[in-house]
Amino acid sequence: MSQDQLGLFDTPPNRTEVRLALLLVGVLVASLVVLMPLPDVRMREIDAFIPMVDVAMILGDLITATLLYVHAAIFRSRALTALASGYLFNALMLIAHVLSFPGAFAPNGLLGPGLSTTAWIANAWRVGIPVAVILYVLLKRSDATPRPEANRPTAPIFAGVFAAIALAAAMIALATIGHDLLLEIFVDRYRLNLPNVLKVNVAVIALQSLATVMLFRNRRSVLDMWLLVALAGWLTHALQNAQAWGRFTLGFYSQFGILLFSNLIVMLALMAETHRLYLRLAITNAARERERETRLMSMDAMAAAISHEVGQPLSAVITNATGGLNWLKRAPPDPERVKQALLATIDAGKRATDVIKSIRTMFARKPGTAIEFDLNQLARETASLLDRELASERVSVHLALDDALPLIVADRVQVQQVLVNLLTNAIESLRATQRRPRRVVIRSASLDEDNVLLEVSDTGAGIAPGAMDHLFQAFFTTKSTGTGLGLSLCRTIVEEHGGSLWASSGDKQGATFHVRLPRSSLDIQ
Repeated sequence: MSQDQLGLFDTPPNRTEVRLALLLVGVLVASLVVLMPLPDVRMREIDAFIPMVDVAMILGDLITATLLYVHAAIFRSRALTALASGYLFNALMLIAHVLSFPGAFAPNGLLGPGLSTTAWIANAWRVGIPVAVILYVLLKRSDATPRPEANRPTAPIFAGVFAAIALAAAMIALATIGHDLLLEIFVDRYRLNLPNVLKVNVAVIALQSLATVMLFRNRRSVLDMWLLVALAGWLTHALQNAQAWGRFTLGFYSQFGILLFSNLIVMLALMAETHRLYLRLAITNAARERERETRLMSMDAMAAAISHEVGQPLSAVITNATGGLNWLKRAPPDPERVKQALLATIDAGKRATDVIKSIRTMFARKPGTAIEFDLNQLARETASLLDRELASERVSVHLALDDALPLIVADRVQVQQVLVNLLTNAIESLRATQRRPRRVVIRSASLDEDNVLLEVSDTGAGIAPGAMDHLFQAFFTTKSTGTGLGLSLCRTIVEEHGGSLWASSGDKQGATFHVRLPRSSLDIQ
């Protein structure tokens, strides 16, 4: 299976995880060094100890097997199926172990007719994980072969479950019914047959070492690393068990502590990694949802921008067309006035088309057509375009333009769009002015060696103190019918040209909007 398909099970461990794994292995080695030289001191027999430890390991193995089976089914991995079946086999053998252990539920155990029945069940469970790991390593290679998803065979989950149950039943039958066919492990309930114990442990250690070496040479994921830690625990247990003297000694209790660690470490790692995977998925879904909302907002913004920016030239089209029609209806008709109205209609229509193209370019985040032009001339032209609106609101325009203003290089349509917005806002602000002159002043000047400055001032209602900080935020508006996009789009246009746009309150009344743009050395191509 390919790396992107396995996801969690092909994710390499990070440094923190590697350090934690090395620390745990170091603790295991330290426990081995400390406990092995100690004599097997006989300790108090605790009948409830084995049931408690075995039940904890049974639950851990069943949870681990379930998680591995689920991921094996999702990713169609035979390697994970083999590993899950190994943990299921271990859980079944642990059930037999606790039932057969002398003194747990009955003086001689519920299953074992012989002294060594429990020991051989324990030996079978000790080799279950190493064998499963060897199969896991071998099958990972075939899983990693690139294949189309449709041609990938389904993981044999039911076959793995059946094989684990059948093999566990066979081993339990051999340890109970075929007890006499096996080596004698225990002399009595407490003492071990040391030569036979050594032989069995040598075989177990060899198998566990083989599994460890194979996995270490083929390691590449977080799961592989934690399996190596678990195998280190199994090896530690086997080395200690080779020196054991019997049950209910210091070595006996410490060995089951190591076994509990080895059985639960993979489960805990799987749960932690699965939780982290789901967190990543949740974060990814949240990011996609935010991206979707952003796209919807962009579409809304684009629609509102079109409505906001195209509304004025379309209104001019309607006004001019209506005026031309009225001049035709007069007796006698005035062809010259009709001609002027139609030409004005055509100009307004072209401006609407240019605005739409400019908005589309801006939302597509692609540079517009940059040309060298005179900002003063553009200011005069824009004031002329809005002449009807200015006249209808009885607003006078005063041009204080610097004749020595250098040329700029920019998208002429977009810069004009900024000026139209600023002048329109000034006209709307002046509507509330009743007893003072309605005036708009457009100033231009060289700001420094690299920039020019254009200012649009009015004598209107001004800017509320609380609105100044939010004036250029998208969808913020102080108008009952405003979209809140005009000034936001203006700032975006100016900043994309390398300039800046800000506002200030007038000395006594009104407001001033300042547009800084780079001189003709700017290259926005």
